[in-house]
Amino acid sequence: HVRSRRQRQMCIRDSLKAKKALNTMASGQVLRVLATDRHSTPDFQAFAKQTGHTLVEQRTEGDVHIHFLRRR
Repeated sequence: HVRSRRQRQMCIRDSLKAKKALNTMASGQVLRVLATDRHSTPDFQAFAKQTGHTLVEQRTEGDVHIHFLRRR
């Protein structure tokens, strides 16, 4: 799991953590990212588009935004 506790913009560190985690995974595996930043939803949509990974699902549970990315 990659946890993001940043307020406002998705920082480079969070995207690098997600990218690094995805790079260790086999094609087709899914990474679950937990974030508390309410802006992480559009940030991870852009991240998926830019990196070519598939954004499988996004949902919010309380204050936590959960993003599922499938490795390309």
